[in-house]
Amino acid sequence: MNELEKMNNTDIMSIFQKSDNILTDIQNIIETSQRQAYRAVDTILSQRNWLIGYRIAEEELRGEDRAEYGANVIKTLSSELTKVYGKGFTKTNLYSFYSFYKCFPEIFHSLSGKSHRVLSWTHYRCLIQVKDEKARKWYEKEAFEQTWSVRTLQRNINPQYYYRLLQSQQKNAVEQEMRQKTAALQNDKLEFIKNPVIAEFLGLSSNTDFTETDLEASVISNIQKFLMELGKGYAFVARQQHIKTEKEDYFIDLVCHHECLSGI
Repeated sequence: MNELEKMNNTDIMSIFQKSDNILTDIQNIIETSQRQAYRAVDTILSQRNWLIGYRIAEEELRGEDRAEYGANVIKTLSSELTKVYGKGFTKTNLYSFYSFYKCFPEIFHSLSGKSHRVLSWTHYRCLIQVKDEKARKWYEKEAFEQTWSVRTLQRNINPQYYYRLLQSQQKNAVEQEMRQKTAALQNDKLEFIKNPVIAEFLGLSSNTDFTETDLEASVISNIQKFLMELGKGYAFVARQQHIKTEKEDYFIDLVCHHECLSGI
């Protein structure tokens, strides 16, 4: 069974093959079920975001000044949805959903969600940054067929891998260099557990323990204690503050506040 067949096969019972090593077998069962569960959730997340983008685009057509009307629709939706569902429906996210639909209007052949290939939502969030349609479709195809992780896809988009490969007379050398530089990005088996987008979609709190080594946590704890002991005017705000951008999720180690700096 090739890798593409494995990805399309969601039945872990048919994937399982018994070996002589019980530990290896059970590890494979656990990791396969984790990947399949993640893929199912992420497919639904992509469908949800595409449909939201589709509905916003349809609503935009009702306004005479479509751009202004669409902006107002997104602003209102963000306010109302955030009240009910939380921070996953910022204006930035809604614009991303809208862009997703506009960039991939045919990704789902019907509202039943059938498609020839579907990547994860975080893959598509990277792909909508690519304005060149030909390049975007190429990255989508390669990400699916080569099973690129999100970090690998982003790493290849940033240095314009598509254009370098297109213009190079030694394509094998360019491709080999890419594989070497992204090898470490492909080996994180627990990448999906670390994805705050999935936790947010499922209504779970993001667990950021994995982002800290014991040493780093110890250092931050001592910095926090020191700041609190400085007295009046200093305030500890948060540790591992989650900051989301269009390209990536970041965690600020320590967020503090001082009244003398509040006006700056």
